[in-house]
Amino acid sequence: MTKINKAACVGGGVIGGAWAARFLLSGIDVNMFDPHPEAERIVGEVIANAERAYAMLTMAPLPPRGKLSFVKSIEEAVQGADWIQESVPERVDLKRGVLTQIDAAADPKALIGSSTSGILPTDLQRDMKHPERLFVAHPYNPVYLLPLAELVGGEKTSPAVLEDAKAKLATIGMKGVILKKEIEAFVGDRLLEAVWREGLWLIKDDICDTETLDDVIRYSFGMRWAQMGMFETYRIAGGEAGMRHFIAQFGPCLSWPWTKLTDVVDLDDELTDKIANQSDSQSGAYGIRELERIRDENLVGIMHALKGANGGKGWGSGKLLAEFEAHLWANAQKPEAKIGAEPIRLLDTKVNPSWVDYNGHMTEFRYNQCFADSADALLRLIGVDMDYVAAGHSYYTVEAHNQWLDEAKLGDALYVKAQVLPCDGKKLHTFMWLYRASDDALLATCEHLMLHVASKEGKVLPPLPAVKDKLQQLIDAHACLPLPANAGRVVGQRK
Repeated sequence: MTKINKAACVGGGVIGGAWAARFLLSGIDVNMFDPHPEAERIVGEVIANAERAYAMLTMAPLPPRGKLSFVKSIEEAVQGADWIQESVPERVDLKRGVLTQIDAAADPKALIGSSTSGILPTDLQRDMKHPERLFVAHPYNPVYLLPLAELVGGEKTSPAVLEDAKAKLATIGMKGVILKKEIEAFVGDRLLEAVWREGLWLIKDDICDTETLDDVIRYSFGMRWAQMGMFETYRIAGGEAGMRHFIAQFGPCLSWPWTKLTDVVDLDDELTDKIANQSDSQSGAYGIRELERIRDENLVGIMHALKGANGGKGWGSGKLLAEFEAHLWANAQKPEAKIGAEPIRLLDTKVNPSWVDYNGHMTEFRYNQCFADSADALLRLIGVDMDYVAAGHSYYTVEAHNQWLDEAKLGDALYVKAQVLPCDGKKLHTFMWLYRASDDALLATCEHLMLHVASKEGKVLPPLPAVKDKLQQLIDAHACLPLPANAGRVVGQRK
């Protein structure tokens, strides 16, 4: 699959910084240019939130994080980049000038996307020497979590460029949707503007306040839209007769004077103060970064729920997340077996903010996750990868015994070592130790037993020869090691 090798972000802030985070966490080096005096702080805070969100979002192995370099010019930023994302303020003259500079300095084959929320790409590409590679890549905030980008070409944009952009976005977990024609504000912002306009009238006319309006959205159709959008939702509302029945039943309502979509509310000082005061009462107890983190946690939860929907096949953004995780697993670095008469190091990780409780200590679940991730690493080491599983073979955990010996705290670097105990391959018996890297303190242990299962036969069988051979090498190498002192313990048994 085509991929992005190096990215450039021209313009930081919330959108540009979030694009940079999406690229970096996909293992892509990023050059960032933004003349704002606090650009590095703002972008750094956005990236920190993104890392926190990704730690909650997926257990798939992310590639090594890309390198972020702040540079002093557009020309320096675009050097070597094959995807350049412009995210400067929404002024046609400013964007056109910046994009023309990018075009002059970048590799002629590099793709150039604009984060504009509504400016026509034809207007942006007017002065470019290579206008065929300029397109709108309109994302949604936060870019590192919300996976959609509207891809819109101008009069001189090559259709092949849009298809290439769509394919490249898929490798960083995004869904590019190509619009058939360019239109001001594209699709998403046109829909949002219509809802926003009606909402302003409802506040102005004292029908409700901002909190009530938000409650109406988030407790009702907002939940439906999150997983089915508008038309599929309305198809269900039409019952067995489908969309035709829905239109026949509710279509006449469009001529009723329900809304004020054709009237523009006057956002005068009085209405602005009214909205701002209500918004302060609604959300003012939270700082902006705290609100962003709460938003990210909510979005992660929705995507996780949708990933398990449809009988485990996934739905909507959850299905896209599952596909992105499959891509991450397929491209994860394959570990090399270092077989010797000593426990093998399987995992290096750290305690991130989503792993701790109100005391700042790592939760029991995350101890278990460290051991589960280590078991997965061991399986990959002996050849039990996604292809092996797809072919109908896998190891299933049937028993485990954990001991929690010491606390892990926020920011601690951790590692896990494992010893393979005597077993026959059908059974994979291991003992694992979790350590804190700073002082090698032992934090927890896990004795773990898995069985090799062939799904086609529906029973426990020996692993396939290639896996069996690699596993046997480990079994033989560890046979000379003494049995761990706590192996075979039961709950409550004295040491």
